[in-house]
This record gives sequence, structure tokens and C-alpha cells, in this order.
Amino acid sequence: MSGSKIKNTLSIAEIIPAKTRFKLIAIWLIVGLFTVFGHSLLGESMSSTTAVIAFLILLLTIVGAAFGVVKEADELAHKLGEPYGTLILTLSIVSIEVILISAVMLGPGEFPTIGKDSIFSVMMIIMNLVIGLCILLGGLKYGEQEYNAQGAMSYLGMIIMLGSIGMMLPNFIEGAGNGIFSNTQAIVLSSLIIILYGFFLLLQMKGYRHLYIQPQKGKMEIPFAERNSDLLTITGPVDDPSKSNKNEIIIRSAVLIVTILPIVLLSHNMATVVDYGIKAANLPPLLGGVLIAIIVFTPESMTAVKAALNNEFQRAINLCHGAFVSTVGLTVPSVLIVGLITGKTVLFGLTATEMILFIITLLLSLMTFLGKRTTPMVGIMHLVLFLVFIMLIFNP
Repeated sequence: MSGSKIKNTLSIAEIIPAKTRFKLIAIWLIVGLFTVFGHSLLGESMSSTTAVIAFLILLLTIVGAAFGVVKEADELAHKLGEPYGTLILTLSIVSIEVILISAVMLGPGEFPTIGKDSIFSVMMIIMNLVIGLCILLGGLKYGEQEYNAQGAMSYLGMIIMLGSIGMMLPNFIEGAGNGIFSNTQAIVLSSLIIILYGFFLLLQMKGYRHLYIQPQKGKMEIPFAERNSDLLTITGPVDDPSKSNKNEIIIRSAVLIVTILPIVLLSHNMATVVDYGIKAANLPPLLGGVLIAIIVFTPESMTAVKAALNNEFQRAINLCHGAFVSTVGLTVPSVLIVGLITGKTVLFGLTATEMILFIITLLLSLMTFLGKRTTPMVGIMHLVLFLVFIMLIFNP
């Protein structure tokens, strides 16, 4: 009995291997360097060479830290089971995006559309590029893939609701003019979005957890009456918190936080360099939002594609759709609140071109997940729509 306990208990060295410790030390050294010398290196006299070198160092550090976040979140997912594992990963990644956007807003200059640009870029990347790759690659490997249709529809319902309120509504109300919410509208809508998103998370974790779990083979849903019995047979082995090593969960949670913090601390430097590069190269301003979305969601996107290739398509949906629901549910209120506190202008209204792409993405997503198994052709449609989005950035 005691031997079994010893065997099931991991040491700190096993929980945090040498490779992870070395990566954390390297990341925090770079944080220290930019904390001490960042202001002088990235000041008004910054040269193009300095900007390029700083960007590459910051990019590698932030992406490396983001992959570390994914690794620890995946380990916690195994300990806690679904949908908690996916929620931990998604909320960790989205919190990074909110931090990066806030850093840009709080920096010098006015960036009224950075929140909208980032959310719209996340939508096109996650719901077209990543979902398209998942459907195409998973379909080519398995022919067709199954998922939980009710869960997919609940995600899309939230996406339609939150996305429309946050980014389409401003164009059709008086507000403060030009797609800007008035202060009263910003406060009320932020509160309503937070409440709606909070209820969604609560139901996802409690009474309706079965909607976000891969059904048994041949099925596209888990009936409410069978939710408890089915959970025992389809989720696979999940450690019981009362029996598992709680110290490991605590340690991994601490490592997760220590890995996210460098991204927070380096976000302002990255925002400064990106702003300099876009202005110096005379690039479209929307690229700032696209770059933030790519940096933040690359690790999670790779995890989603890997899940599809492992025939775990519901996990891919949870990661992609859950990421966008969390992005809107957290980013819109956060950006509006930052704008109210700092007096910065926040513009969430989509342009005419963006609105068309937004509606096409929603309609295509609804057709994709209407309770039928995925086929590679639908994946190609999503990928083509993403390429149209990229083309219109440079040639509107």
C-alpha cells in the first residue's frame, strides 16, 4: 500500500523537468533584461535594426512561454478531466490576448480599433484557418469525424450573440457616433456580456458538462438523461482529486502562472515594437491585431489540429470555438472598461468588408456543424474564406 503511494507521487524534479526549468530561467532572464534596458533600447531613437532584433527576441520568448502554458494546461487537463482541461487552456491563452491588447491601449498613441481588430482576426484565424485545417486533415485521415452536435450549436449560439452585440450592433445604433458605444452603453453591455459568459461557463462545468464531451462512436450527442453514466465510459481515465496528488496540481498551477507572467511583463515592449514596425513599413493597421492573434493562438491552434488528427474532434471544437467565445466574452468588456478608465477611444464597429466576412463565417460555421459528420470539402471552404480575408488586408 505504501509502495503504491510512493509510486503514484511525483517529485518536484519529475513535475518540473530540467528542460522546463532551463526554459523558465531563460525566459525570466530576458524579462529582466527588457525591464532594465527596455525603455532606453525601445525609445523614440530606436533604429530599424534594434526593432527587428528586439521583435525576434520578444517573439521567441512569448511564443516559447505560450507553448509552456499549453503544456502545463494539458497536464492539468489530464488531472482534472474535460471540460475543465480545455477551459484552463482557453482561459490562459485568452488572458494573454487581453493583456497584450490592454498593453497596446495603455501605451503611447491612440489605437481605437485594436480590440476589434484582434477579435475579428481571432475569428478568421480560429474559425476558418484552424477549423478548416482540423476538418480537412482529420477528414483526409479518417474520412469523416463525429462530434457532439448540441455542444457545437451552443458554442455557435454564443458566438452569434456575443459577436453581434460586440461588433455589429455599434454600426446600427446612435451611441457616441462612428461605431463607438456611449459610456452608458459600454457599462451596460459589458455587464451583460460578463453575465452571459459567466452563466455559459457555469452550465458548461456543472449540469451540462456532457454537451462538450466526445460521444460514443456512432452517436452525435449524449442525452441529458444518460449524462452521468456516459461520462464514466467515454472520458477515459481521469484522476480523482481526492486520490490524486494534490501537490502536483498546485505545483503545475504555480508553474502555469509563472509561465504566463513573462508574457504579461513583455507585452508592452512587444506592443511598442509592433507599432514601430507597422508605421515604419507603412503596413495596414489591421496587421497589429492579426499579429497578436497569431502569437497568442499558435500553441492552442496546434493542439486543436493534433486533437483532430487523433480523432478527438470534439476537443478540437472545444479549443477553437471555446477560444473565440472566451475571446469575445473577456476582451470586449476588458477593452471597454480600460477605455472608460483611461479615457481612450474604443471603436468596435466592423467595416462593411469585415461585416460581410463575419456573416459568411457564421453562416458557413452553422452549415458545417448542423449535426452532420465533417467532410474534407467543408474544411477547404473555411480555408478559402481565410485566404480571402488575408488578401483583403493588403488589397482592400
